[in-house]
Amino acid sequence: MSERLQLLLLFGGQSFEHEVSVTSAKSMLGALDNERYSVSIVGITKNGEWVFIEDPQPVFERGEVQINDGAPVLLDYCGSQRLVGKSETTVNQRVDVVFPLLHGPNGEDGSLQGLLELSGLAYVGSGIVGSAVGMDKEMMRRAFAACGLAQTDWRVIRWSDWSNDRKLALNVCVDQLGFPLFVKPCSLGSSVGINKVYNIIELESAIDVALGYDYKCMVEKSVENGREIECAILGNEAPEPSCLGEIIPGADFYNYETKYVDNKSQLVIPAVINAELSRSIQEQAVTAFRAVEAFGLSRVDFLLSTSNNEVLINEINTMPGFTPISMYPKLWEHSGISYSQLIDRLVKLALERFETTKHYKMSNKK
Repeated sequence: MSERLQLLLLFGGQSFEHEVSVTSAKSMLGALDNERYSVSIVGITKNGEWVFIEDPQPVFERGEVQINDGAPVLLDYCGSQRLVGKSETTVNQRVDVVFPLLHGPNGEDGSLQGLLELSGLAYVGSGIVGSAVGMDKEMMRRAFAACGLAQTDWRVIRWSDWSNDRKLALNVCVDQLGFPLFVKPCSLGSSVGINKVYNIIELESAIDVALGYDYKCMVEKSVENGREIECAILGNEAPEPSCLGEIIPGADFYNYETKYVDNKSQLVIPAVINAELSRSIQEQAVTAFRAVEAFGLSRVDFLLSTSNNEVLINEINTMPGFTPISMYPKLWEHSGISYSQLIDRLVKLALERFETTKHYKMSNKK
């Protein structure tokens, strides 16, 4: 048997999606092929400490990484591709590829990807640019617009503008967008901090909430009675789309509770859409993937008008959830790729991209 790949699974993190990451990690570990991979498990606490974990079961039962779950470690970011212990610990693990199964800021926004680049490590998913653009809803929407993708009308409110003249900001939103509206932090996922509003009083309150998570928020026009359609993408330079899925929310919109808490939402795979429209949405999903310079994997979300079948792109998620109820692995399972095969494909894509990029000239050294 050939030597197993040394896979470093990173999970947890400092974002509000910490618990989602823990659930994703639990699901992924159960699907890994132990004959193919030797897995090192590192959890990142909500305070940012990195912990080498030998027994992840207590973490999974608790739903949170804590500092006493193992030995403190760090990446050796001098190009030696190793995980090393801090202080008196003796952890010294070779790393072939990293699966950064983290969602939200400091995990999915390019910051961790920059650290992995400095460490000279292959890793699953988008690079610095794709991760950063995919995390920032304003930059994402600008990239979509540049590629001609239709989307809802939106405005961005920055904390500086809001603190200087909130009345002006409110009037701009109402005059240019009308109601109902969605208000979202620009750099969060899993529907954290999102509210749907129907009047100016609710709008003001929702902006206050959103700006409690980020220095800017997006206010966008609601597509009433729109269908929520999602497409999974897999690949690097030649990305492939999955079949389409539809989310039927168990609330006014697909919020955090309906995603992860009360199980009221329904996933319909494949979505009941005619073949021509399905192909069009799949093509737009690939366009969106390329627009933000994504690699490896993404899930692209659309809104489909029930009145005229108009397709509007909503967002891209460059590190979608891998929980048992997550749409990304379910879409690929229905498309003929099992959960464990999907992990293998993602690792292979990471190694292929790493082999390509490591030969680029970085200086005038010979």
